[in-house]
Amino acid sequence: MESISVNQFRDNLRHFVERVISRHDPLKVVRRNGGDFVVISAEDWEREQETLYILQNADLMKQIEESLKTHEKRAGYTPTDKEMNEIVDI
Repeated sequence: MESISVNQFRDNLRHFVERVISRHDPLKVVRRNGGDFVVISAEDWEREQETLYILQNADLMKQIEESLKTHEKRAGYTPTDKEMNEIVDI
């Protein structure tokens, strides 16, 4: 993660905000007296929150683990060609 000074951030606010949004790359803003902060797009923040929710939910993690085992054994459900066409919207 790139770090910049709070003065650089303030002087080029629009540029840095647009870059954070377009690149999906958070930006650390460093202040002389501490209290640094990170700028992240709302989309990326929401994605991170969803990931944290899943990682903290034991039931969901168990389902993912079981699904991976089924996938590795190739024992899961295989959709028909018609179902696959509907899934990929062909």
